[in-house]
Amino acid sequence: MESASQDINLNSPNKGLLSDAMMDVPVDSAAAARTAAPEGLTAAEEEELRAEIAKVEEEIGTLRQVLAAKERHCGELKRKLGLTPLDGLKQNLSKSWHDVQVSNAYVRTSEKLGEWNDKVTQSDFYLSASSTLEDWNEKLTQSEAYKKTQETLSQAGQKTSAALSNVGSVISRKLGDMSSYSIRHSISMPAMRNSATFKSFEDRVGTIKSRVVGSRENSTDGLQSPSAGEKPPQDNAPF
Repeated sequence: MESASQDINLNSPNKGLLSDAMMDVPVDSAAAARTAAPEGLTAAEEEELRAEIAKVEEEIGTLRQVLAAKERHCGELKRKLGLTPLDGLKQNLSKSWHDVQVSNAYVRTSEKLGEWNDKVTQSDFYLSASSTLEDWNEKLTQSEAYKKTQETLSQAGQKTSAALSNVGSVISRKLGDMSSYSIRHSISMPAMRNSATFKSFEDRVGTIKSRVVGSRENSTDGLQSPSAGEKPPQDNAPF
């Protein structure tokens, strides 16, 4: 017993090692894996229930595989039709909202809200408050301050409309003046070039230009032509 307690002690250097006496104890693995049967059940009934559980779990696994295959097939069909996951989400939301609307809870809630609305609108407090508000509205619309404010707003709107109309007419007139000026300018240029005054001015400019060019040519010729008694200078510079 002392050796067994020493082997089981966690602080012992021989922890985790079984003694020879404990190794000789037989262990029934099937009995250890099988839990004790509940009271009121025989061994045959327990075996039958365990077999039924295994069968049901096998069917669940098969159904999961079938469901996964069906989901993949449905996704392929949607891709062929060009349906995106967003379309599927919208369809699911629409179906869910429709299911909510036709549910008994929604219908009962709508009926209750309708009944409460009828009771509130037919109550004396609601009728009194509505009549009071109508009186206040009538007094407000008939007051001098309300009328003056309405007239001021109306006049401001009319002035704004007139100002915008004037700005539009001014812009249109300016654009018309610019277009007419460009047309007159394009038309008047050929006529002005063919006029006698323009031709006379052009002739005078041509005469002055010819005189200036002739005087420059004479001065250039005088500088370049040597006199008869002079010899041109010789270049004695060595090569």
